[in-house]
Amino acid sequence: MKTSVLKFTVLIIALCFSAISFAQDFQGKAYYMSKTKMDLDQFGGQELSPERKKQIQERMKSFLEKEYTLTFNREESIYKEEEVLEAAGGRGGFGGFASSFTGGPKYKNVKSKELLQDQEFFGKQFLIKDDLANLEWKMGGESKQIGNYTVFKATAEKPVTGFDISSFRPRRRGADAEKGKEGEEKEENKEPKMVSVVAWYTMQIPVNQGPDDYWGLPGLILEVNAGDTTILCTKVVMNPKEKDNIDKPEKGEIVTQQEYTEITTKKMEEFRNNRGRGGRGGGRGGRGN
Repeated sequence: MKTSVLKFTVLIIALCFSAISFAQDFQGKAYYMSKTKMDLDQFGGQELSPERKKQIQERMKSFLEKEYTLTFNREESIYKEEEVLEAAGGRGGFGGFASSFTGGPKYKNVKSKELLQDQEFFGKQFLIKDDLANLEWKMGGESKQIGNYTVFKATAEKPVTGFDISSFRPRRRGADAEKGKEGEEKEENKEPKMVSVVAWYTMQIPVNQGPDDYWGLPGLILEVNAGDTTILCTKVVMNPKEKDNIDKPEKGEIVTQQEYTEITTKKMEEFRNNRGRGGRGGGRGGRGN
């Protein structure tokens, strides 16, 4: 116990000197890799062979595995997906459809509590503008190493925002249709879904920034585990020679996160109904609506 306390005290002293050494105009850049697991059985894949499931997972890899950069200073940050060249046919099928939910650059200002995100959905440009949500973090004493950084554990419960793609399942047919409808109605009347979040932050970089929507800890968040998604920092560059601009997204129809969720949910419901009637998707027919 005494050894742990001494180690923590030494770390705090080192962090104080680190914080003092930060210039007022400092900038950092963190590189993250995001991976999401998807259970194909939820999408009618129970009868698929293991080989077929593996093929589908490979085709969806560009949607489930992504790389991002977080450019940050004391108050602002911009979180962007790294551009990757698509393989021929790589955006076809469900993977291509799911790419409609890929978010654009996400701007956070932890001082003004401002959140802005550039988002394109079926050919229409939106600008999600909302308040930065606070998470009630519970700090823990558990620590580990991520690269050269000592990170500490924090946990929180976070409401699911945005379209819940796990709800996009094929409609049931025949006798099961009514049961499915009743289940959906019950689901709609439930409290908002919550996801447990485990974050690991380092006080060696004393800014309360992090990837995606995450922020509010006394150090840069290097790892997040939330539901089926893991976001892990692979590299941090402090005060790069060439600094990037942290610009606010400006283009698109301004909507709140809730309004955008309602738009995407409605469009997905139309898409699913068209598929249930034997259509070929119908989603593109609503371009621009």
